[in-house]
Amino acid sequence: MNTIELIPAIDLINGQCVRLSQGNYDVKTVYDTDPVRVAKRFAAQGIKRLHLVDLDGAKAGRICNLHVLERIVAETDMQIDFGGGIKTENDVASVLKAGAAYVTIGSMAVKQPERVKEWMIHYGTGNFLIGCDVKEGRLALHGWQETSDYKVWDCIEWYLKTGFNHFFCTDISKDGMLQGPGVDLYRQLLERFPDLYLIASGGIASDADVLELQEIGCKAAIVGKAVYENKLTLLKP
Repeated sequence: MNTIELIPAIDLINGQCVRLSQGNYDVKTVYDTDPVRVAKRFAAQGIKRLHLVDLDGAKAGRICNLHVLERIVAETDMQIDFGGGIKTENDVASVLKAGAAYVTIGSMAVKQPERVKEWMIHYGTGNFLIGCDVKEGRLALHGWQETSDYKVWDCIEWYLKTGFNHFFCTDISKDGMLQGPGVDLYRQLLERFPDLYLIASGGIASDADVLELQEIGCKAAIVGKAVYENKLTLLKP
C-alpha cells in the first residue's frame, strides 16, 4: 500500500491565513496574519505540496489573492495548487504564470464543464485539479455559498470519461470541525470509481484519521485545522 500524501492547506481571507468551520465565513479563526510565513514553516518541515485557497476569490467570483501565491512561489520550492475565483482562461493563465503547479477548478467545473475541458486540452490535464465540495451528496459552489442540484457522482463520472481523474473532495459537514473525515463518502466514491485519484479533505483530526483514509485508498489528504492545532505527529519533523 502506498503511503498517503499529506497536503497542508492555507485558506486566505484579507490576505491572512484562516480556517472556517463548515464553510461559514462568519465562523473563522485567523491563525497567522502572514500566510507566506506559514508556508515557509511548512517548507522547513520538508513538506513538498501546498493547497492554497483564495476564499475571498471564491466568494467574489474573481481572483483576489494572486499576490500571495506569487510570494510563496518566490520564497519556497513547494508544489502549490491554487483555487478560488478562477472563471476565465485568462485566470488560468495568470495562476500558472504566477507559479502554481496545479489550477484548482470548483464551481466552473460543475457549471461549465465543456469550457474547463477546453482549458485542460490547451494547458494539459496535468495542470489541473477538480475540487468537489459536497453537502449531503450535492455540490456546493461559489465558496460554499450556494448548494446546487448537481450530484458529486455525476460530476466525477463526466470528467473520468474525458480521461481526467484527479479530484479532491471536501465533506463540508466535516470541514473545520476536527471530528473526523467523511470516510463513508470517500469509500463510496472509491468503490464506484476504482481508478479515481482521490484527495480527501475536511475533518481530519488525528493520525488515525489519516491512516484510515490511506486504508480505504485515498491517495492524499488535505489537512487544515489539525495542522495549526498540532494534532498530527505525521506532519512534524
